[in-house]
Amino acid sequence: MAFFYISQQKYILDLLQSTKFDGVKPINTPLAANSQLSQYDGPTHSDPTRYRSIVGSLQYLSFTRPDIAAAVNKVCQFMHDPREVHWSAVKRILRYLKNTINYGLLLSIPTSLTIHAYSDSDWAGCPDDRRSTSGYCIFFGGNLISWSARKQKTVSDLALKLNIGASQLQLVKLCGFNC
Repeated sequence: MAFFYISQQKYILDLLQSTKFDGVKPINTPLAANSQLSQYDGPTHSDPTRYRSIVGSLQYLSFTRPDIAAAVNKVCQFMHDPREVHWSAVKRILRYLKNTINYGLLLSIPTSLTIHAYSDSDWAGCPDDRRSTSGYCIFFGGNLISWSARKQKTVSDLALKLNIGASQLQLVKLCGFNC
């Protein structure tokens, strides 16, 4: 069976070496369970420029690594004023990448033309503004073709319903139907 494998193993190796995390102990998850980061937690990080640079690299990496999308989304929310606890979350993502350096996207010729979509939300998971973070992934014939994790713009249930509606509209357009 023909397939196409997309990996950024070299990019991860370079990132781990440039951040001096190539010798760290690897871990199995990019974010601790029930992790709630706040903009008010702890002292300000000593090197915000380095924080922003590494988080930017993680954003680029999330284009082919949907497994880190939610964790990267979380640390991106503190780019303006990173704290030490946020830096600890970034280090955790780097340790996870050390453990999963060979992960990537495997795309194969679909055996069926089915589309499956999944979504989830943490329902007011941000302790600062009570906004939710939601995410979705769409599979076509077993291949992951689209994913996203983002913080909602408003605090209402209506916003989540509109986001799900927009995802459904995107799916309908993806299938080639006119709306």
